[in-house]
Amino acid sequence: MADAASGVSATETQVFTKSRPFSAFERMVAWRYLRSRRKEAFISVIAGFSFIGIMLGVATLIIVMAVMNGFRTELISRILGINGHMIVQPIDTPLNDYAKLAERLSAVAGVTMAIPLVEGQTLASGTAGAGTGALVRGVRADDLAKMKAVSDNIKDGDLVGFATGGVAIGSRMAEALGLSAGGQITLVAPEGDVTPLGVNPRVKSYTVSAVFEIGMSEYDASIIYMPLDEAQLYFNAEGIVQSIELFVSNPDAVDELRQPIEAAAGRQIFVTDWRQRNRTFFSALEVERNVMFMILTLIVLVAALNIISGLIMLVKDKGSDIAILRTMGATSGAIMRIFFMTGAAIGTVGTFAGVLLGVLVCLNVESIRQFFSWISGTTLFNPELYFLSQLPADMNAGETVSVVIMALVLSFIATIFPAWRASKLDPVQALRYE
Repeated sequence: MADAASGVSATETQVFTKSRPFSAFERMVAWRYLRSRRKEAFISVIAGFSFIGIMLGVATLIIVMAVMNGFRTELISRILGINGHMIVQPIDTPLNDYAKLAERLSAVAGVTMAIPLVEGQTLASGTAGAGTGALVRGVRADDLAKMKAVSDNIKDGDLVGFATGGVAIGSRMAEALGLSAGGQITLVAPEGDVTPLGVNPRVKSYTVSAVFEIGMSEYDASIIYMPLDEAQLYFNAEGIVQSIELFVSNPDAVDELRQPIEAAAGRQIFVTDWRQRNRTFFSALEVERNVMFMILTLIVLVAALNIISGLIMLVKDKGSDIAILRTMGATSGAIMRIFFMTGAAIGTVGTFAGVLLGVLVCLNVESIRQFFSWISGTTLFNPELYFLSQLPADMNAGETVSVVIMALVLSFIATIFPAWRASKLDPVQALRYE
């Protein structure tokens, strides 16, 4: 004889009473409770919203964390692409033996390149008549060719004329000043020639031999590379440099290189690394990343709470079914497992659907940004504000797994109370509950 309310036959019940936990029969009953019927349409709507909420919460977490990881990776690669991982500066006397010192430091295991450097602030102007502040970095021609972040991203001209007195400027600076390769850029330094009437600003024009585009707007709009000997003359630093920048094979292991570098220098030096120079910036990124993770986790938590409300209403609606199953031999543990699987199925399917949606968005995030920019007619993710020329997304397998585990755990915890409440109903109480 079959029970019309629960859809369970006597034969199935005998199998049910003899089956192991989470058997095929228990899964079948849980699946039947998930299926939408006209009488249970409202409960089905709640379950649907719970599924959508978990899916969107998981997808949002994956997308946001991937974009923030992409930000950090791109910023580090660009910042460290033109700035040394370690900076060596003198303590006692000026660096007038910089060539030999750079050679000794380059020989240290783990150091890939040592670049003597002269830096100074100037005012740059071009054919457009406008002026902009610029950071002039004097380097040797061979060293600039080895800096792949610059030499591999030349958009106009080449570095052939750099060794003979030309300069290399960023693409955004070239655009702002109306310059291109072969044009003349005028630099004005506040500390110039000393005359009887005082210090006159030094004004000099240089030929633009190359225009580069690193992809970080702040650098593309402000940095000028100049031959080292020319920069020494321009900034009144003949025969000396301000510092030597070291590029290493493993930027995360700079602490291990401090002692070998100090020993190779053979003089008193002050060494700083990229983490110290950018500590505030990267600490802010890390704090923002952690806070966003906690805030977006609330989306998944709210969706999990919807599972609780939906299951409580399902238990109320299925009171007579619970009574019949208990009368026919179902244990309280079996009832609890049935409703647990019903709620867990919503969380599990929603979680993996969210992972799929998040991965698809991350793989196409730049195309999506361009589409919405086209739809809205505005520039989303303006490079002038966000430093990067395109929206990055870098998915981390460990973070994605942690998001999945977190969503599943919240979903499973949300099902425990309604399932426990259903298991505590005896047949008489269940009929009254109905």
